[in-house]
Amino acid sequence: MPASVPLDGLTARLDKLVYHHGGMTLPADKPHAFVYFVTITNGSDRVVTLLGRKWVIQHSDGEHLVVEGDKIVGETPRIAPGEQFSYNSYHMTGCDARAQGSFHGVDEFGNKVHVVLPPFDLCIPQGSPN
Repeated sequence: MPASVPLDGLTARLDKLVYHHGGMTLPADKPHAFVYFVTITNGSDRVVTLLGRKWVIQHSDGEHLVVEGDKIVGETPRIAPGEQFSYNSYHMTGCDARAQGSFHGVDEFGNKVHVVLPPFDLCIPQGSPN
């Protein structure tokens, strides 16, 4: 079966990024949380069903984290032309990081497609407690 290809008109964007210092609610080695809000818009001419995601996170301390999995926040969204799917999730860290996501699925003809979310930075505000 052919590899996944980008689909013209299928886009992903970061809508909002919120920093949260969780204090005692987060692990001591990862006391900083970033909540991110993403929208995937289908501007193509075909229905797309998203089946999973992949995140690559490069931490400033050199740690490289790859997270792959089925579904997106427990869902396999079906996005018709002109529609969008929005969700939010989070990442915990002990240092600044750069994140990039991608989402993969199939179009209504069974072709494998994907869309990439441009990279964004997770910057811990100056003076935040550790």
